[in-house]
Amino acid sequence: MKSKKLSEKIIKTFKSNGFVLSEPDVLLDSEYIIQRSGENFRRSILAFENEDGKVMCLRPDLTVASCIKFLEKKSKSKIYYSGQAYRRANKKGSNLINEQLGIEILGSKNQLKDDFKVIKTILDSAKKTKSKKILIKVGDIGLFKKLINSLEMPERWKLRLIRHFWRPNYFEELLKRLEKNSDIDSVNFNTDKKRFYEMKKMKQEQLIAGRSVSEILKRFDKKIKDPRSFNEGKKIVKIIRSFLEINCQLSTLDNKLLNFAQKNNLEKNIFKEFKSIQNLKKLNQEVKFITNFRRDIEYYTGIVFEIISGKKEIARGGRYDDLLKSLGAKKNIPAVGAAINLSNI
Repeated sequence: MKSKKLSEKIIKTFKSNGFVLSEPDVLLDSEYIIQRSGENFRRSILAFENEDGKVMCLRPDLTVASCIKFLEKKSKSKIYYSGQAYRRANKKGSNLINEQLGIEILGSKNQLKDDFKVIKTILDSAKKTKSKKILIKVGDIGLFKKLINSLEMPERWKLRLIRHFWRPNYFEELLKRLEKNSDIDSVNFNTDKKRFYEMKKMKQEQLIAGRSVSEILKRFDKKIKDPRSFNEGKKIVKIIRSFLEINCQLSTLDNKLLNFAQKNNLEKNIFKEFKSIQNLKKLNQEVKFITNFRRDIEYYTGIVFEIISGKKEIARGGRYDDLLKSLGAKKNIPAVGAAINLSNI
């Protein structure tokens, strides 16, 4: 660790907030991670073959490693960890090894309370670093999903936009296609249809890229049955782009969202359920809300945030209610967590 004394102070804060130590495994089954996690992990993992010929990888993410340990019934539900994450990064000069101190609430039963608990605990811990002025940036993936599901467009487009929101470059390509009303070509559509009937013969519980065959078939079925024509793409894209431009202080967010809904003829209470965001006003801390935020990790489903000191990100986290199921749980297990990156302090 960069500073044993600093780490001890942060860990003391974690303990005082009821988190208990968990030490997730450093080595993970590479095939397990590849099958059940998103594309970002497939590109970033550092894998090797052991003496038995099994492909293993260094943990690319301590949240994923902690979830795996929890599912193996080897940890409590409210944990903290201290250790290293190993992953390739797209940015030149980025660290291959990141020293982290983090917390997770696995099996979160009270979203409003637990979201605030994690952010407040991480914020209090970040202040122990005696860094420069601290700023919190926050978003909510759920807001985007709520918007998309409220818009009048074919189901296939809703599924695409939500599924690929975490891939900014491809998402932008989708918007351009939607804007021009240029759907998938007939060759691709026929390929999808052929694959649909092939997969109907497979075991329905079999996992492919983290989703069961039955889940994939449901998507295929909607795509095949959905009408091909759609002429409102340009209007829909304008609304989506306008939404993704919202960038404001938390104190002005209510009015921003209300004005956005009124301007685009949406229900005025469309965003009323997102209490975790509004609850952050109790932090007595500068908070900036950004709709187009934290789109580089696929497993986030709700509130997302990062803590900035100067020009460096020193902590990040968010809610991930689907991750544990993708890692093998029988049903969705609500969860929220965050980590301090000691490498940036």
